[in-house]
Amino acid sequence: MTTATIAKPKAQQPVKGSRRVSLPVLLLIIAGVLVLTSVVRLITGAHGITSTGQMSTALRLAVPIGLAGLGGLWAERSGVVNIGLEGMMILGTWFGAWAGYQWGPWAGVAFGIIGGALGAVLHAIATVTFNVNHIVSGVAINILALGTTRYLSKFTFENAPQGSSKQSPPIDSLGTFDIPGLSSWLDTLNQKHWFLVSDVAGLIGGLVTDLSPLTVIAVALIPVTWWVLWRTSFGLRLRSCGENPVAAESLGVNVYKYKYLAVIISGGFAGLGGAFLSIVASNVYLDGQTAGRGYIGLAAMIFGNWMPGGLALGAGLFGYTDSLNLRGGTTNVHALILLLAILLVFGAAYLVWKKKYVPAIVTAVISALMFVWYLDTHEVPKQLVTATPYIVTLLVLSLSAQRLRMPKADGMPYRKGQGK
Repeated sequence: MTTATIAKPKAQQPVKGSRRVSLPVLLLIIAGVLVLTSVVRLITGAHGITSTGQMSTALRLAVPIGLAGLGGLWAERSGVVNIGLEGMMILGTWFGAWAGYQWGPWAGVAFGIIGGALGAVLHAIATVTFNVNHIVSGVAINILALGTTRYLSKFTFENAPQGSSKQSPPIDSLGTFDIPGLSSWLDTLNQKHWFLVSDVAGLIGGLVTDLSPLTVIAVALIPVTWWVLWRTSFGLRLRSCGENPVAAESLGVNVYKYKYLAVIISGGFAGLGGAFLSIVASNVYLDGQTAGRGYIGLAAMIFGNWMPGGLALGAGLFGYTDSLNLRGGTTNVHALILLLAILLVFGAAYLVWKKKYVPAIVTAVISALMFVWYLDTHEVPKQLVTATPYIVTLLVLSLSAQRLRMPKADGMPYRKGQGK
């Protein structure tokens, strides 16, 4: 009698560099950056980098990026890559403006969600049902959305009062509000320009000043998403479809249903971000209004390692850099060059501690060049300020690429019964 030897499966080894940063370490890093920012502000006199107005603008600009990122998170956690976020945001801007102009801003919000969801349905049919390449389908959605909205604008907005083929008539505002007492006190404290205290006051003050109801809803969707995806059986099943759909199917999960739901919810989030742009951010629809925010939202999601908290930090970073362009940021960006140079010094020291000497030398050289740039100039060109959000997107993705851990089945084709 022969004995069959069954090899014991080896434990899966974690990917090098994929270990997540713990919450205490993350909070310590954020506190350290805030202290350095305060030091740089005092050295340069660029008090605007942590002003209440700067932070409030950053929050408003971060919301559509964060909503697009949440859309990408839902889709990719189910295993569907959603490059079409930009197109779904475009549909959200147009449908939100069209309905908002006729029936009021809240109707515009609802129709913006519906518009984004319609684009998501097309993406789900292509990728889930027909197994079309996810990137190809997403790019097609972006092109289709752009052409469709431009075509529809000629019939809806061109003949309307104060409208044109590239712009909608003005839409009624949802209104804004402050936290009574707290907002004015924090703003006063921020204007004292004290070390660290004023910076913290500016940061918190920006979060409680000139708020739109839609901003509050958007921020609340971040913890709601975390709770649904990581604390409910629905979220567990959805995430299992993005990790191992064959195993999920063997346990009775309807993979097709969960992928469809995730992609449609993804489009709804992106459409909500588009509606925010046309109703809250500018109160009109403009051709090209999204300006690549769907792609930046996707970058924020990747920077956040497919987690809601990290995504929120990424959206805040991109929103802050974008706000520099709106608030005369040449002086502020010049001050941030010094901050970046100092951070690179710490980065080089960390790499030396890790015994990665070649990257440490490269980082130190870049830091030195940044110091020279700062000392040799008094402000930066306006063109650089405009390009700052896109430069930061590239830098963040390149620096965080080694610590990413995407869902294992993300972007992979799936057919029911393929594991049999």
